Amino acid sequence: MSKIFFDTDCELWYTMLPSLDCELFKMPYTIDGKEYFYDMGENTDFAAFYKAVRGGSMPITSALNAQIYTDILEPYFAKGEDMLYISFSSKMSGTFNHLDMALKDLSAKYPKARFRRFDTKSISWGAGIQVYYAVKYYQEGHTLDEVFAYLESNINCFTEYFAVDDLFHLKRGGRISAAAAAIGTLFSLKPILHVNNDGELQVITKVTGSNKAVSTLVDKVKTLGKELDKYPIVILDADNKSGADKLESKLREAYPDQEIWRYPVGPVIGTHCGPGTLAVIFRSTSR
Repeated sequence: MSKIFFDTDCELWYTMLPSLDCELFKMPYTIDGKEYFYDMGENTDFAAFYKAVRGGSMPITSALNAQIYTDILEPYFAKGEDMLYISFSSKMSGTFNHLDMALKDLSAKYPKARFRRFDTKSISWGAGIQVYYAVKYYQEGHTLDEVFAYLESNINCFTEYFAVDDLFHLKRGGRISAAAAAIGTLFSLKPILHVNNDGELQVITKVTGSNKAVSTLVDKVKTLGKELDKYPIVILDADNKSGADKLESKLREAYPDQEIWRYPVGPVIGTHCGPGTLAVIFRSTSR
């Protein structure tokens, strides 16, 4: 028997979960003193979350502890199953140290089980689109070893770019350095960020105004887009419907027959990128 795992930081939408039939690690966030585990949008009040952040609330995220990992994984270890966890970038959280602690004990207790993790070196739908197509590949009848090889061959074939209102939240959460934040917010310009080949966030440019930010994201698709007739373009927004509408409109002008998916940025990712964020994820020639 075999089982694929992924986590809510990939931000696949809850309606997709039944058909994917995978086990899920739910990542936590805390706002106004109350902890939540992201449910992929099923019962999440996105408007209330972003309203609270805009009003001054400071949400935080935290790593899952080793016991939570153990509770989820042990039934599969006990059955001696073959397991693959497709995760978000190791560079963006300390949670995988806790996972390693759980795995050390479980592997000693159940030596016949096999577990490995594939690091997508991405976050949000940059990871999610890799998860989605890897699971579809598995459902075609391929083994987990073949799925792992498929992921390795495609890891740099999807890219993500996003525009944030400012870098305060990313700096506060330690996702970028203070120096990068200072440069990124110089002269109150709108930063455009990218997740590089190492799974780290980079500020790649700064533009003036939301219209220029949208145009920059569209230009990235035009410059780097590959096999767009076979894969969707994913648009994300963190309480920025008007910006997402503009982004979708410009992409449809450029690609009238393109399949475009739109989803909100969830609270875990939104804690770090902040309200107003826009993102685009697509099949690309390179990251």
